[in-house]
Amino acid sequence: MKSGKGEIEVKSIVDRMKELITILDEASRAYYQGKDEIISNFEYDRLYDELEKLENESGIVIAGSPTTKVGYEVVSELPKERHGYDVLSLDKTKDVSTLESWLGDKRGVLSWKLDGLTVVVTYEDGKLVKAVTRGNGETGEVITANAKTFVNIPLSVPHTGRFVLRGEALIKYSDFNKINSEIENSDEKYKNPRNLCSGSVRQLDSKITAKRRVYFIVYGVLDADVSFDTRSRQLDWVASQGFEVVGHSVVDSKSLADEVALYTSRIAENDFPADGLVLAYDDIAYGESLGRTAKFPRHSIAFKWEDETAETTLKEIEWSASRTGLINPVAIFEPVMLEGTTVSRASVHNISIVEQLKLGIGDRLLVYKANMIIPQIADNLTKSGNLVIPDECPVCGGRLEIRKENGTKTLVCPNRTCLAKQIKTFTHFVSREAMNIDGLSEATIEKFIAKRIIRKRIDFYHLSDYKDIIIDMEGFGEKSYINMIQSVDNSRKVRIENFIYSLAIPGIGLSNARLICKQFDNNIDMAMNAGYDELVEIEGIGDVLAKEWVSYMSDADNRAEIEAIRKEVDIIIPKIQEENGNLSGITVVITGSLNMFANRNKLKSIIEQNGGKVTGSVTGNTDYLINNDVTSNSSKNRKAHELGVKIMSESDFVNEFGLK
Repeated sequence: MKSGKGEIEVKSIVDRMKELITILDEASRAYYQGKDEIISNFEYDRLYDELEKLENESGIVIAGSPTTKVGYEVVSELPKERHGYDVLSLDKTKDVSTLESWLGDKRGVLSWKLDGLTVVVTYEDGKLVKAVTRGNGETGEVITANAKTFVNIPLSVPHTGRFVLRGEALIKYSDFNKINSEIENSDEKYKNPRNLCSGSVRQLDSKITAKRRVYFIVYGVLDADVSFDTRSRQLDWVASQGFEVVGHSVVDSKSLADEVALYTSRIAENDFPADGLVLAYDDIAYGESLGRTAKFPRHSIAFKWEDETAETTLKEIEWSASRTGLINPVAIFEPVMLEGTTVSRASVHNISIVEQLKLGIGDRLLVYKANMIIPQIADNLTKSGNLVIPDECPVCGGRLEIRKENGTKTLVCPNRTCLAKQIKTFTHFVSREAMNIDGLSEATIEKFIAKRIIRKRIDFYHLSDYKDIIIDMEGFGEKSYINMIQSVDNSRKVRIENFIYSLAIPGIGLSNARLICKQFDNNIDMAMNAGYDELVEIEGIGDVLAKEWVSYMSDADNRAEIEAIRKEVDIIIPKIQEENGNLSGITVVITGSLNMFANRNKLKSIIEQNGGKVTGSVTGNTDYLINNDVTSNSSKNRKAHELGVKIMSESDFVNEFGLK
């Protein structure tokens, strides 16, 4: 371009490309890291195609464009390893005639395009020796221990040579639905089988992977000391080794359309997630001779179905405040049937997408359910663009700001004291070691704040005032409400140290709360009125914590809320048992797993009730180390031996001092 309008057009194109790259990169990270989807496959494909078209028309490709990348960047704590093979994604089409033209006069193998997580497995001497995720196409995560828990993977095979297979780890719909059915809180349910599988395969604890019932289905051979001339024979050989291979059929250009139609008719019956088909040349040598592009091999091509869509009318946009300060738009539309269920709302994600869709109240929308689960807007058919972006926060009423970062516009509440941003304080209050109100996740509390049901911590004890509103909220019902209220009532009896801990005073953990309570004979009024000089005398409470305590208790609003909560709960004062087995002056360290107590905190509480002190490390002041593995060579056991500290099992210690 020379100048003037041409330069403006180029800048506009480049700006749009940057905006698309940001959206697609964020979506890819969510997709491949097993997190909640932020946009659907439908929307991703549409934006990807737009980006590719702009690149082709302008001749400009920006560094980092997803059209030049494969997969995700490895971010977990699993070991990393380079594949040594090309583990690429495939070019795609939604047109059967394109498939026919691509295949030409050759034979092909048509198979399901499975929707899980790509895994590469290596066998040597008849044993599974390694499993690695696709990762970014060059480097993946080593998940060998997890792969050995896959439901149908052979750990031993007849062939004793070396071979490397590529397949898909996936979770079946029936297992996915069973796992979700056991989760009562809708906010904690998994979004779809692919995301659940991705997170399950990449667990650090293989026991979790085993519980999720992950299957492994093979669709290709990357390397083997056995030669094959066709892919169909290759898959037959893989099946002979005990593997489950992807459903497939041999086709030519004449039979291809009928086979695609046959696969399409079977979608509703499938118990496994599939988002399309794959067509590969049956002749392996011919396919390999075609080489590859920067991102795609030329021996195969993917075919993706269009999602089921329905037309509806946009009724309103609900603006939902989050703990990060983002105000997220949610589209509310006339209910429509999709994939056998009624849907009436879909996330719009951010202001940029609102503007891209040119949304306006009364617009005719084309909506669909991605992966048969997540409602999304495919298109706006009328594009009125009359939607008014709010300028007041729906929670605090403060002025909102539109911010643009990496090409994406978001609506933000800058008010630091906005209740929506205090979600961590509320979540801490209901946590197990605090007030122990079960069934109130961050997402649920966030919804309650948005509905103005929760403004202060005391409001958790008045949830019954909002019964009708709560029952009508998405993800709630009569049963969920009853369980939640029962949990609130159960929390009305609380130990004094747990109550103090629930207040989230900076730096005051459960152990420090116990120290302060003990110092003031478990008298909460004395503790609340304690001065700085009194607090710093407590061993373990230094200058910083003393100042934080005094500052918190000097705040009139904090005091008022504490008093309000005290009227709703019964604070239990623990009895100090110093007769039978007096632990006064005795310092104990606990390590390893326990058998008699649910966790270390339970045993710690018993010791402290009997006048003892529990610390985290073995020193010259330690009297006993409790470890059920008394003969282990752990660092704490070695230190205890060096210092002459007696090591006792849990049961021996309890019996020695007559603890209950």
